[in-house]
Formats: sequence, C-alpha cells, structure tokens
Amino acid sequence: MPKHPKRSKVERDIDENLRKVYQRMVEQEVPDRFKELLDRLKQSEDDQDPGQNI
Repeated sequence: MPKHPKRSKVERDIDENLRKVYQRMVEQEVPDRFKELLDRLKQSEDDQDPGQNI
C-alpha cells in the first residue's frame, strides 16, 4: 500500500500553496512592537526575586 494515496491536482496545489504561505510567515521578522513587549517581559522577570520564579 502506498504511503500517500494518489491525490488530485487540486489537493496537491492546495498543499503546495499552504506550504508557501507557511514558509513566508516563518521567514517574516518579528515586528518591533512584539520585540519591545518581549524585552519588557524579560526585564520584568529579571527584576523579580529569583526565589519567586517557578
């Protein structure tokens, strides 16, 4: 039995396009606003008493 059953051209095209969209999303740089929020969160965690971190 084949690992992947024969798929229609439409299904293959959908697969290919979804992979392209996903790859573009992965390659995008993190927006500055999110970087700033992550930096603030990290700073907030660093400012806490180390004994409180779980």
